[in-house]
Amino acid sequence: MNPTALIAEDEPLLAQALCAELAAAWPDLDLVATVGDGRSAVREALARLPQVLFLDIRMPGLDGLGVAAELADAWPADEAPMPQLVFVTAYDEYAAKAFDAQAIDYVLKPVQPERLRRTVARLRQALEAREPAAASAEEALASTLAQWQKALAAAGAPGPGGTGAPLKFITASEAGGSTVRMVPIDEVLYFEAADKYVRVLTATHEYLIRTPLKQLLPQLDPEAFWQVHRAVVVRSSAIEAVHRDEAGRQHLSLRGRADRIPVSRLYAHLFRAM
Repeated sequence: MNPTALIAEDEPLLAQALCAELAAAWPDLDLVATVGDGRSAVREALARLPQVLFLDIRMPGLDGLGVAAELADAWPADEAPMPQLVFVTAYDEYAAKAFDAQAIDYVLKPVQPERLRRTVARLRQALEAREPAAASAEEALASTLAQWQKALAAAGAPGPGGTGAPLKFITASEAGGSTVRMVPIDEVLYFEAADKYVRVLTATHEYLIRTPLKQLLPQLDPEAFWQVHRAVVVRSSAIEAVHRDEAGRQHLSLRGRADRIPVSRLYAHLFRAM
């Protein structure tokens, strides 16, 4: 059976060029779908279970990192192993050196045949190797995403949030929306994305902000706040216990809140020692 792949690229001409170059570099590869946005990528990947994903790092709505994170949580590992990831990027050769240093597969825009051939060689080798256990695959995916984020920072690539010192206060609205509070960041136990807002939860109050979670996260101290789900960031020092249900899913209980916080498969390795 031929290997299968899905391409998610929001620029049609670049998607066509990548398809053409892949046909030359990897003739027996079957492209099961080519989509132009992140939500379609998630839907088609779960429907077709390809072995390789080519994900544009910058797409409207849901970017390549977001697609990978959602698939890590929803992927039916009992039906197919986690796919190999290749990120598609417009960053220049200087940035590419940072990606190489992190051992990340990537394709530069416009497509460079020699670089693509090296990526194809890596992918062939990975697919020919014995399939890893589901837990190992999830850990590998988590490591890949963490490395990619480090590579973006090392390359000086524009990230989703600001730079500088971590936030000290959050300017947030109370639930009714009529009052705006300056909430000390030290009081926040967790953030949760909800519709058009992000909920800001302290031990006694709930506030709302409009800043997307992916823009807020780079402004938080990474030692103090951990992302545990694509929609949740928690204060690490507030974690009281990690619970595992009958299906193997993890949930957190926090000091000062009765809420149970879900942990996605992508971040489950953070609590393996616990």
